[in-house]
Amino acid sequence: MCVDAQTPLDALIESGKITACLILPGVPTPTASAAAAALGVAAGQIIKSLLFTARSGELVLAIASGDTRIDRKRLAVEIGALDVSLASPETVLRATGYAVGGVSPVGHVTIVPVIMDERVLAWSVVYGGGGRVDALLEITPAEIRRVTGAKVVGIDE
Repeated sequence: MCVDAQTPLDALIESGKITACLILPGVPTPTASAAAAALGVAAGQIIKSLLFTARSGELVLAIASGDTRIDRKRLAVEIGALDVSLASPETVLRATGYAVGGVSPVGHVTIVPVIMDERVLAWSVVYGGGGRVDALLEITPAEIRRVTGAKVVGIDE
């Protein structure tokens, strides 16, 4: 059931700039398995949006299924870096506009390159961060690609 969650995503959805739906499951969803249980879907259908930084300072948002781990070496190769590490919570907030735990796959305050793991495409609909720790965004992988220009490659371990 779509709701008004009072996040920056609401404006994007209402304006028609993205086709998606915000859901408030009503229970904590700190992990992919908890979110999957709350929604009654497979853990792979829950996506994580993690911001990484290279030594050069370049940022990249990695989107992967919640039941996989991101291979940092593969991700680094995709952006031409030697290595990447998780961005600090301050950097995540500054670059995406969302706090850690609520990072959406779309609707960021700055333009950040996006790499999406190919396994995400296996699902017709996925659920990712909804801009708040208690909200999830229901969206198609195709819509994520359209909105972000995501490059789709294998980045899972």
